[in-house]
Amino acid sequence: MKLSVVTTLYQSAPYINEFHERASSAAKQLAGDDYEIIFVNDGSPDSSLELSIHLAEQDPHLVVIDLSRNFGHHKAMMTGLAHAKGEHVFLLDSDLEEEPEWLLKFQALMEGGSADVVYGVQESRKGGWFERWSGQWFYRVFKALTGLTLPENVVTARLMSRRYVDALLRHNEREVFMAGLWHITGFEQRACTIKKHGSSETTYTLRRKMSLLVNSVTSFSNAPLVSIFYIGVSISLFTSAYIAYLVIHWLFLAKPMSGWTSVMASIWLLGGMVISFIGVVGIYLSKIFSETKQRPYTIVRHIYARRPQQD
Repeated sequence: MKLSVVTTLYQSAPYINEFHERASSAAKQLAGDDYEIIFVNDGSPDSSLELSIHLAEQDPHLVVIDLSRNFGHHKAMMTGLAHAKGEHVFLLDSDLEEEPEWLLKFQALMEGGSADVVYGVQESRKGGWFERWSGQWFYRVFKALTGLTLPENVVTARLMSRRYVDALLRHNEREVFMAGLWHITGFEQRACTIKKHGSSETTYTLRRKMSLLVNSVTSFSNAPLVSIFYIGVSISLFTSAYIAYLVIHWLFLAKPMSGWTSVMASIWLLGGMVISFIGVVGIYLSKIFSETKQRPYTIVRHIYARRPQQD
Protein backbone atom coordinates (compact mmCIF):
# COMPACT_ATOMS: atom_id res chain seq x y z
CA MET A 1 0.00 0.00 0.00
CA LYS A 2 1.34 3.42 -0.95
CA LEU A 3 -0.15 5.71 1.72
CA SER A 4 -1.76 5.56 5.16
CA VAL A 5 -3.50 8.56 6.72
CA VAL A 6 -3.78 8.19 10.51
CA THR A 7 -5.79 10.31 12.95
CA THR A 8 -7.38 10.00 16.39
CA LEU A 9 -10.93 10.77 17.46
CA TYR A 10 -11.91 12.42 20.73
CA GLN A 11 -14.92 14.75 20.74
CA SER A 12 -14.41 14.93 16.98
CA ALA A 13 -17.99 14.50 15.79
CA PRO A 14 -18.34 18.03 14.29
CA TYR A 15 -15.29 17.50 12.08
CA ILE A 16 -15.38 13.86 10.97
CA ASN A 17 -17.31 14.19 7.71
CA GLU A 18 -15.31 17.16 6.42
CA PHE A 19 -12.03 15.64 7.55
CA HIS A 20 -12.81 12.36 5.77
CA GLU A 21 -13.75 14.17 2.57
CA ARG A 22 -10.67 16.38 2.51
CA ALA A 23 -8.26 13.62 3.58
CA SER A 24 -9.65 11.31 0.91
CA SER A 25 -9.24 13.97 -1.76
CA ALA A 26 -5.63 14.66 -0.79
CA ALA A 27 -4.79 10.95 -0.56
CA LYS A 28 -6.26 10.28 -4.02
CA GLN A 29 -4.13 13.03 -5.55
CA LEU A 30 -1.01 11.47 -4.10
CA ALA A 31 -1.67 7.72 -4.18
CA GLY A 32 -4.56 7.21 -6.57
CA ASP A 33 -6.66 4.37 -5.21
CA ASP A 34 -3.82 2.80 -3.21
CA TYR A 35 -4.35 4.36 0.21
CA GLU A 36 -6.09 3.86 3.56
CA ILE A 37 -7.45 6.23 6.19
CA ILE A 38 -7.29 5.06 9.81
CA PHE A 39 -9.51 6.54 12.51
CA VAL A 40 -8.58 5.61 16.10
CA ASN A 41 -11.50 6.24 18.43
CA ASP A 42 -9.92 7.05 21.79
CA GLY A 43 -13.01 6.45 23.92
CA SER A 44 -14.72 9.56 22.58
CA PRO A 45 -17.87 10.38 24.63
CA ASP A 46 -19.74 11.91 21.68
CA SER A 47 -21.01 10.32 18.45
CA SER A 48 -17.57 10.12 16.81
CA LEU A 49 -17.61 6.31 16.71
CA GLU A 50 -21.07 6.04 15.16
CA LEU A 51 -20.30 8.63 12.50
CA SER A 52 -16.98 7.01 11.58
CA ILE A 53 -18.54 3.53 11.39
CA HIS A 54 -21.17 4.90 9.03
CA LEU A 55 -18.43 6.31 6.80
CA ALA A 56 -16.47 3.05 6.93
CA GLU A 57 -19.53 1.15 5.67
CA GLN A 58 -19.48 3.34 2.56
CA ASP A 59 -15.74 3.82 2.01
CA PRO A 60 -13.53 0.71 1.63
CA HIS A 61 -10.46 2.86 2.23
CA LEU A 62 -11.55 3.75 5.76
CA VAL A 63 -10.57 1.69 8.82
CA VAL A 64 -11.99 2.52 12.26
CA ILE A 65 -10.11 1.22 15.30
CA ASP A 66 -12.26 1.43 18.41
CA LEU A 67 -10.29 1.40 21.69
CA SER A 68 -11.88 -0.12 24.77
CA ARG A 69 -11.65 3.19 26.66
CA ASN A 70 -9.83 6.52 26.64
CA PHE A 71 -6.10 5.84 26.81
CA GLY A 72 -4.80 9.29 25.83
CA HIS A 73 -3.90 11.08 22.63
CA HIS A 74 -0.30 9.89 22.38
CA LYS A 75 -1.08 6.22 22.98
CA ALA A 76 -3.93 6.36 20.48
CA MET A 77 -1.55 7.77 17.87
CA MET A 78 0.92 4.93 18.45
CA THR A 79 -1.93 2.43 18.03
CA GLY A 80 -2.91 3.99 14.71
CA LEU A 81 0.69 3.90 13.48
CA ALA A 82 0.97 0.24 14.50
CA HIS A 83 -1.98 -0.61 12.23
CA ALA A 84 -0.83 1.53 9.28
CA LYS A 85 0.42 -0.44 6.27
CA GLY A 86 1.42 2.32 3.86
CA GLU A 87 4.89 2.97 2.47
CA HIS A 88 4.32 6.51 3.70
CA VAL A 89 2.26 7.43 6.75
CA PHE A 90 0.61 10.83 7.21
CA LEU A 91 -0.30 11.52 10.84
CA LEU A 92 -2.46 14.48 11.86
CA ASP A 93 -5.27 15.55 14.18
CA SER A 94 -8.88 15.31 13.04
CA ASP A 95 -10.16 18.67 14.35
CA LEU A 96 -9.17 20.45 11.10
CA GLU A 97 -6.79 22.78 12.90
CA GLU A 98 -4.26 20.91 10.76
CA GLU A 99 -5.15 20.78 7.07
CA PRO A 100 -5.28 17.37 5.32
CA GLU A 101 -4.06 19.18 2.19
CA TRP A 102 -0.65 19.63 3.85
CA LEU A 103 -0.01 16.05 2.71
CA LEU A 104 0.82 17.25 -0.81
CA LYS A 105 3.11 19.99 0.46
CA PHE A 106 4.93 17.60 2.80
CA GLN A 107 5.32 15.04 0.02
CA ALA A 108 6.91 17.63 -2.27
CA LEU A 109 9.45 18.50 0.44
CA MET A 110 10.18 14.84 1.11
CA GLU A 111 10.79 14.12 -2.58
CA GLY A 112 13.03 17.17 -2.83
CA GLY A 113 15.57 15.68 -0.41
CA SER A 114 16.53 12.60 1.54
CA ALA A 115 14.27 13.23 4.53
CA ASP A 116 12.36 10.38 6.17
CA VAL A 117 10.08 12.82 8.02
CA VAL A 118 8.51 16.15 7.13
CA TYR A 119 6.74 17.73 10.09
CA GLY A 120 4.77 20.90 10.63
CA VAL A 121 5.95 23.81 12.76
CA GLN A 122 3.64 26.70 13.60
CA GLU A 123 4.76 30.08 12.32
CA SER A 124 3.32 31.48 15.55
CA ARG A 125 1.85 29.57 18.47
CA LYS A 126 -1.94 29.89 18.65
CA GLY A 127 -3.90 30.66 21.79
CA GLY A 128 -3.83 33.33 24.48
CA TRP A 129 -0.81 34.76 26.25
CA PHE A 130 -0.80 32.04 28.91
CA GLU A 131 -0.87 29.22 26.37
CA ARG A 132 1.97 30.80 24.40
CA TRP A 133 3.99 31.53 27.53
CA SER A 134 3.49 28.06 29.02
CA GLY A 135 4.42 26.47 25.69
CA GLN A 136 7.72 28.37 25.57
CA TRP A 137 8.63 27.44 29.13
CA PHE A 138 7.72 23.81 28.54
CA TYR A 139 10.41 23.49 25.87
CA ARG A 140 12.95 25.44 27.94
CA VAL A 141 12.45 23.35 31.08
CA PHE A 142 12.48 20.13 29.06
CA LYS A 143 15.77 21.09 27.39
CA ALA A 144 17.35 22.16 30.69
CA LEU A 145 16.44 18.90 32.44
CA THR A 146 16.97 16.40 29.61
CA GLY A 147 19.54 17.97 27.30
CA LEU A 148 17.28 17.23 24.32
CA THR A 149 16.49 20.14 22.02
CA LEU A 150 13.01 19.54 20.69
CA PRO A 151 11.79 21.70 17.81
CA GLU A 152 9.42 24.27 19.31
CA ASN A 153 5.79 24.73 18.32
CA VAL A 154 5.59 21.43 16.46
CA VAL A 155 2.18 20.09 15.49
CA THR A 156 0.98 16.52 15.15
CA ALA A 157 0.92 16.66 11.35
CA ARG A 158 3.86 14.81 9.81
CA LEU A 159 4.59 12.62 6.80
CA MET A 160 6.83 9.65 7.61
CA SER A 161 8.57 6.93 5.63
CA ARG A 162 7.92 3.26 6.33
CA ARG A 163 11.35 2.66 7.85
CA TYR A 164 10.94 5.61 10.20
CA VAL A 165 7.53 4.39 11.40
CA ASP A 166 8.90 0.89 11.96
CA ALA A 167 11.76 2.35 14.02
CA LEU A 168 9.35 4.55 15.99
CA LEU A 169 7.18 1.56 16.87
CA ARG A 170 10.15 -0.22 18.42
CA HIS A 171 9.73 2.02 21.47
CA ASN A 172 7.67 -0.09 23.85
CA GLU A 173 7.37 2.13 26.92
CA ARG A 174 3.94 2.47 28.50
CA GLU A 175 4.28 6.18 29.32
CA VAL A 176 4.33 7.65 25.82
CA PHE A 177 5.56 11.18 25.06
CA MET A 178 5.36 11.48 21.28
CA ALA A 179 7.44 14.64 20.76
CA GLY A 180 10.35 13.02 22.56
CA LEU A 181 9.98 9.72 20.68
CA TRP A 182 9.79 11.52 17.34
CA HIS A 183 13.07 13.25 18.17
CA ILE A 184 15.13 10.36 19.55
CA THR A 185 14.10 7.99 16.74
CA GLY A 186 16.46 9.99 14.55
CA PHE A 187 16.67 9.82 10.74
CA GLU A 188 16.64 12.92 8.55
CA GLN A 189 13.75 15.14 9.61
CA ARG A 190 12.73 18.36 7.88
CA ALA A 191 10.51 21.11 9.26
CA CYS A 192 7.79 22.79 7.23
CA THR A 193 6.34 26.08 8.47
CA ILE A 194 2.56 26.03 8.55
CA LYS A 195 -0.31 28.02 10.01
CA LYS A 196 -2.39 26.05 12.46
CA HIS A 197 -6.04 27.05 12.69
CA GLY A 198 -8.00 27.56 15.91
CA SER A 199 -11.19 25.61 15.27
CA SER A 200 -11.62 24.20 18.78
CA GLU A 201 -10.74 24.79 22.41
CA THR A 202 -7.69 22.95 23.65
CA THR A 203 -8.33 19.97 25.95
CA TYR A 204 -4.91 20.42 27.57
CA THR A 205 -5.62 22.13 30.89
CA LEU A 206 -2.86 23.47 33.15
CA ARG A 207 -3.05 20.27 35.18
CA ARG A 208 -2.62 18.12 32.04
CA LYS A 209 0.27 20.29 30.87
CA MET A 210 2.05 19.88 34.21
CA SER A 211 1.43 16.14 34.10
CA LEU A 212 2.82 16.02 30.56
CA LEU A 213 5.93 17.94 31.63
CA VAL A 214 6.60 15.61 34.57
CA ASN A 215 6.01 12.53 32.39
CA SER A 216 8.22 13.82 29.56
CA VAL A 217 11.14 14.78 31.81
CA THR A 218 11.11 11.57 33.84
CA SER A 219 10.79 9.52 30.65
CA PHE A 220 13.85 11.02 28.98
CA SER A 221 16.18 12.10 31.78
CA ASN A 222 17.54 11.12 35.18
CA ALA A 223 18.50 14.74 35.88
CA PRO A 224 16.00 15.13 38.78
CA LEU A 225 17.60 12.14 40.55
CA VAL A 226 21.12 13.48 39.96
CA SER A 227 20.11 16.93 41.18
CA ILE A 228 18.86 15.40 44.42
CA PHE A 229 22.37 14.03 45.03
CA TYR A 230 24.06 17.37 44.41
CA ILE A 231 21.55 19.30 46.51
CA GLY A 232 22.10 16.81 49.32
CA VAL A 233 25.89 17.23 49.06
CA SER A 234 25.53 21.02 49.10
CA ILE A 235 23.30 20.94 52.19
CA SER A 236 25.74 18.58 53.92
CA LEU A 237 28.69 20.90 53.24
CA PHE A 238 26.75 23.93 54.45
CA THR A 239 25.62 22.06 57.56
CA SER A 240 29.18 20.92 58.33
CA ALA A 241 30.42 24.50 58.11
CA TYR A 242 27.60 25.70 60.35
CA ILE A 243 28.32 22.99 62.93
CA ALA A 244 31.98 24.01 62.97
CA TYR A 245 30.90 27.59 63.58
CA LEU A 246 28.67 26.55 66.49
CA VAL A 247 31.48 24.50 68.10
CA ILE A 248 33.95 27.37 67.80
CA HIS A 249 31.36 29.77 69.19
CA TRP A 250 30.71 27.50 72.18
CA LEU A 251 34.41 26.91 72.92
CA PHE A 252 35.72 30.44 72.65
CA LEU A 253 32.87 32.89 72.99
CA ALA A 254 30.65 31.02 75.45
CA LYS A 255 27.67 33.25 74.80
CA PRO A 256 24.12 31.93 74.89
CA MET A 257 22.73 31.57 71.42
CA SER A 258 19.23 32.45 70.45
CA GLY A 259 18.34 30.32 67.47
CA TRP A 260 14.73 29.25 67.82
CA THR A 261 13.61 30.91 64.58
CA SER A 262 16.54 29.65 62.52
CA VAL A 263 16.19 26.14 63.92
CA MET A 264 12.49 25.92 63.15
CA ALA A 265 13.02 27.40 59.68
CA SER A 266 15.75 24.84 59.00
CA ILE A 267 13.56 21.98 60.18
CA TRP A 268 10.67 23.02 57.95
CA LEU A 269 12.98 23.66 54.98
CA LEU A 270 14.78 20.34 55.25
CA GLY A 271 11.53 18.51 55.99
CA GLY A 272 9.92 19.92 52.86
CA MET A 273 12.98 19.11 50.75
CA VAL A 274 13.12 15.54 52.05
CA ILE A 275 9.44 14.98 51.26
CA SER A 276 9.83 16.46 47.75
CA PHE A 277 12.91 14.34 47.08
CA ILE A 278 11.07 11.23 48.16
CA GLY A 279 8.31 12.27 45.76
CA VAL A 280 10.77 12.52 42.85
CA VAL A 281 12.16 9.09 43.63
CA GLY A 282 8.59 7.82 43.91
CA ILE A 283 7.78 9.07 40.41
CA TYR A 284 10.69 7.11 38.96
CA LEU A 285 9.73 4.02 40.98
CA SER A 286 6.15 4.26 39.72
CA LYS A 287 7.41 4.40 36.12
CA ILE A 288 9.58 1.33 36.72
CA PHE A 289 6.56 -0.40 38.26
CA SER A 290 4.44 0.47 35.24
CA GLU A 291 7.06 -0.66 32.72
CA THR A 292 7.87 -3.98 34.42
CA LYS A 293 4.22 -5.07 34.30
CA GLN A 294 4.35 -4.85 30.49
CA ARG A 295 0.67 -4.04 30.14
CA PRO A 296 -0.44 -2.97 26.64
CA TYR A 297 -0.65 0.79 26.30
CA THR A 298 -4.00 0.43 24.52
CA ILE A 299 -6.62 -2.27 24.04
CA VAL A 300 -8.53 -2.51 20.76
CA ARG A 301 -12.18 -3.41 21.20
CA HIS A 302 -13.06 -3.75 17.52
CA ILE A 303 -11.86 -2.84 14.04
CA TYR A 304 -14.48 -1.70 11.54
CA ALA A 305 -13.62 -1.97 7.86
CA ARG A 306 -15.16 -3.24 4.64
CA ARG A 307 -11.93 -5.00 3.66
CA PRO A 308 -10.37 -7.80 5.77
CA GLN A 309 -7.86 -6.67 8.36
CA GLN A 310 -4.75 -8.61 9.29
CA ASP A 311 -3.08 -8.41 12.67
